[in-house]
Amino acid sequence: MSDLYSEIDNSTLPGFLFYPRRQHNRPPGGAFDLQVPVEGDISITCRAYPGSEQKPWLLYFHGNGEVVSDYDSIAPLYNRRGLNLLVADYRGYGASGGKPTFKDLVSDAAVIFEDLRGRGGELGGQNSWLLMGRSLGSISALELADRYPQQIKGLVIESGFISVAGLIRHLGLPSPGDLTPLEEEYRRLTGRIQQPALVIHGEHDRLVPLEQGKDLFDTLGSEKKELVVIPGADHNNIMFVNSKMYIDAIDNFVSGLPAEN
Repeated sequence: MSDLYSEIDNSTLPGFLFYPRRQHNRPPGGAFDLQVPVEGDISITCRAYPGSEQKPWLLYFHGNGEVVSDYDSIAPLYNRRGLNLLVADYRGYGASGGKPTFKDLVSDAAVIFEDLRGRGGELGGQNSWLLMGRSLGSISALELADRYPQQIKGLVIESGFISVAGLIRHLGLPSPGDLTPLEEEYRRLTGRIQQPALVIHGEHDRLVPLEQGKDLFDTLGSEKKELVVIPGADHNNIMFVNSKMYIDAIDNFVSGLPAEN
């Protein structure tokens, strides 16, 4: 799949679609950082916020312009429900090395997941995994849900989209070529996903319109899926306009998944 991004990566579009920040701080009490080698001397920083040993880990791919340390103030929403949150950066974000490309965004996600799965003892809790992708992170989450149908127990997409091709059109950015193959392949990928899924979107999202979230929801092949629209929310305030509704949706989704044997 990563090969389909070559036209985008070799154009001027990454400068419009990635907003890497080098901000990084020490983890707060109870949290800790993990470094995942992805290529040569390049590593990706992930930050773990343990909640309860009785619940699975939620591997979270954040939105554009964000870094793992932004979640120091958000993770308590999850931890108070016992949810284990593990937030992954991208190349060039926070303390992670390299420069971001869509090709690496896709390929690094699998490397990160495989590495973290092997650290069950280090992480504690259940060695059971769910995915969450916010905005840009929906690309990584969808890729992994399709690639690991047995290992991934559930999928949450927040403010997300099926393909970056649709986002490029919505933002009025110059197309580097025919993006139809990319969009068609991601529609097929999304349709193959069978895990239980939760899609959360803001009612008034102007960056990634609600129609894109509904399109993703309709295309998902999951038999068990739910769409939650946060009234009055835009793209960047969706977690805060009605934080109880937001975290209730995630908590209820996780609690409703089949228990591990």
